[in-house]
Amino acid sequence: MSSTEPLQPNRETRRDFFSRVSDGLVGTAMAGLLSRDVFASPAVRETHDVIPRRPPIDVPTKAVIQLFMTGGPSQVDLFDPKPALKKYANHLPRELLDSVESVGDAHGLLPSPFEFRRHGASGMEISELMPHLAESADDIAVIRSMFTTSFSHESAVFLMHSGRTFTDGPSLGSWVVYGLGSDNENLPAYVALDDPGKQILLGVQNWQSGWLPPVYQGTRLRTIGQPIINLHPENRFPGPVSRLSRDLLKRIATAHRDERPHQPDLDARIASYELSARMQLAATDALDIEKESERTRELYGINDKVTASYARRCLMARRLIERGVRIVQIYMNTDGSDNPWDHHGDLEGSLPKSCAATDRPVGALLKDLKQRGLLDSTLIVWGGEFGRLPLAQGGNRPGRDHGANGFSVWLAGGGVKGGTVHGTTDEFGYEAVENRVSVPMYHATILRLLGLDHERLVYDHHGLDERLTGVEPVDYVADVIA
Repeated sequence: MSSTEPLQPNRETRRDFFSRVSDGLVGTAMAGLLSRDVFASPAVRETHDVIPRRPPIDVPTKAVIQLFMTGGPSQVDLFDPKPALKKYANHLPRELLDSVESVGDAHGLLPSPFEFRRHGASGMEISELMPHLAESADDIAVIRSMFTTSFSHESAVFLMHSGRTFTDGPSLGSWVVYGLGSDNENLPAYVALDDPGKQILLGVQNWQSGWLPPVYQGTRLRTIGQPIINLHPENRFPGPVSRLSRDLLKRIATAHRDERPHQPDLDARIASYELSARMQLAATDALDIEKESERTRELYGINDKVTASYARRCLMARRLIERGVRIVQIYMNTDGSDNPWDHHGDLEGSLPKSCAATDRPVGALLKDLKQRGLLDSTLIVWGGEFGRLPLAQGGNRPGRDHGANGFSVWLAGGGVKGGTVHGTTDEFGYEAVENRVSVPMYHATILRLLGLDHERLVYDHHGLDERLTGVEPVDYVADVIA
């Protein structure tokens, strides 16, 4: 520009700024957003923050680890032994003939090929496929009488996560963070750990915030390599230059938001920049399992190729909740399937694989939390979107079809009455018949164990007081609460 040319007014925009500064979105966000000035503004703090909140009910539980077993684990092969299946093998009883729902050919009753044994002082019956979990039988509470209203994977997953079968409902984790906030400002309040490089059913919709403010959405952290891609800037600049660019970003972002009131996406985005900056150190440290002792790594099965992937996530989950993360969800994947417990065929060959990949890490997680004094403050929940039918499906190597009318889940840790078995299914394991537990009751129980009243945890959505548990009156399962 020559000295005679008129100076142009500064028209720098947010888009221009991001395109010009080469140290990246996260790097530029760091210093200015660490101040919490934006995050502490009254409008944001009122409804869209993750500041820790005391629950209305005084409980010891501070965090949740959800072990979600996509596909539908078979209750009659794992937690709900049914001798009648052997007695009436290959028969299709009249009482089931007219009521069984099936997505494929349903044949006669299929006895479990696996043995059950009693464990612990409680004498809880658990399949031989889960020997490590069985060692903690007196710490878990099994609900044998779960049922759901959905028979397909997608809608059943939505229902189990959000209490609704449609796609835009907030997940359980988002409701938990909405009610309790976070105890660590340097890490996400809500973390999802899935198999690296493998697709899981419904992807990010498993941990969506739905119509809750976006700040309550889950964050997927990678379990191999950097927790978040491009978390660290490619090029580093001198301190004064970085501080200047970050301060400028803060002013631009704040002005942009203030010109657009009542847009929670902008509040959430600014909060995300702030969090990303702080995470540069915190996330890497939290997920660095190399800092664990060899004894701990061996306990989880880190060095065993069968258990290594799931073991890494279980150990990372423990490290995250130690640092104040409120809820961690762990997903699994075997043989490239996005439904790793969906055993329509070859039950005898495929179910042991799913159990072998997860049982040792899950058992280790329970033992590790207990020896560190963390089990009393951490709620562990295990289960899928439904169970399996007690009938055979397929030919020479049969499996089991989806079973929505009666299946098993278990809980352990914070506030749970260990060694408890709640509810029963019929003699074949087809339908929950005693002390039936619906999905809303299950959710109400989880919230109650966290000190939250499911009837009071509401959000105004289009003039309606929405709840995780829906509008129909439900109660929590008192029998599994200590």
